[in-house]
Amino acid sequence: MIFNPDKMAFGRHETFALRYGWLSKGFQAITKDSGIFESDEATVELGVGKNMVSAIKYWLRACRMIDPVENKSTDLGDYILASEDGYDPYLEDEATIWLLHWLLATNAELATSWFWFFNRFHKPEFTGQELGTALADFVNEKIINKKKPALATLSNDAGLIPRMYTLSTGNTRTPLEDALDSPFSLLKLVSQSTGGRSYQSRPMARPDLPLGMLGFAVYEMFEMKNTRAIPIEDFMYSKDNYPAIGSVFRLTESDLVAKLERLVNYIPGIFDIRDTAGQHQLYLSEETDAMTFIIEHYENPSKEIAA
Repeated sequence: MIFNPDKMAFGRHETFALRYGWLSKGFQAITKDSGIFESDEATVELGVGKNMVSAIKYWLRACRMIDPVENKSTDLGDYILASEDGYDPYLEDEATIWLLHWLLATNAELATSWFWFFNRFHKPEFTGQELGTALADFVNEKIINKKKPALATLSNDAGLIPRMYTLSTGNTRTPLEDALDSPFSLLKLVSQSTGGRSYQSRPMARPDLPLGMLGFAVYEMFEMKNTRAIPIEDFMYSKDNYPAIGSVFRLTESDLVAKLERLVNYIPGIFDIRDTAGQHQLYLSEETDAMTFIIEHYENPSKEIAA
């Protein structure tokens, strides 16, 4: 999850954006047969073409639902997508989409372009060409003595990001393509400008971001940094190859602070906000597990409103 220039991946998605149903279908298939993605039966079982089979496997790994190396589910994948006892196997709760977005946008090793866009690219309005150029510049800066990915590969990544996060307008796409919007488009983190010539991705208040999923992200930040105190500023802006919650969720500073203050009361005793030497910091007062917050969201949904 921490960005490492020696471990980057581009273009593993076969140019296919993540679609509704893919994670659920792919996860349930691999839990029944760990070799399904390498099997000749995969296209029949999943009901898609061969390249899409590879794309589904990639998105499951990029979203941390299956192991990045072995063909087996992760604990997190079991919690969410298990067909019998998972909390949301068919992605019916928008909170799950927020969680998956965090898992993808912080996966610097397998989804480097997504990590870059949500943690390092802060231009509020941009064209597809500008996005592609900025990604190529980033890669050229980070890869010094190794073979660089082809420009076409980076261009495909740059084109896929806004396509995954923007709702179809219906003007230039077919009804079938409209129906295949990525679930991430629900989050409205990227929008198409009037006329469709550019995109916008601006910080704003995100009232739909659930505290349980925010708590999971915050706790992961403490685990990544291996510390008991993090300056509020470090949650807002990506530093030292770490992701930043404010950037990933495109939050304003005021909304981030307000959400962290509410999070302190969501599960009392775990987090605390203090001023230390004039610096506003969030403290980890009691160790638990990041899954605690996910479980709390799904099992006590009313607490989201009360906190």
